[in-house]
Amino acid sequence: MIVAFLVLILAALAGAGFFMLRRKDGDDEGKRMARVLTIRVALSVALFLIIMLAWAMGWIHPKGIPLDT
Repeated sequence: MIVAFLVLILAALAGAGFFMLRRKDGDDEGKRMARVLTIRVALSVALFLIIMLAWAMGWIHPKGIPLDT
């Protein structure tokens, strides 16, 4: 699920870049780019909240950096 969210976030970022490159004066590409970037931010926030919920429910556990030398 986390990987799927990361792929969606990258796809939204690529879509915004595509609309930015196609943008011309007086075109709707700027609005489309802003909408895609808004979706990317919403997906990022949702992913963060899902990870925090999974941690609180005990579904995932932080491992940390092993200090065995």
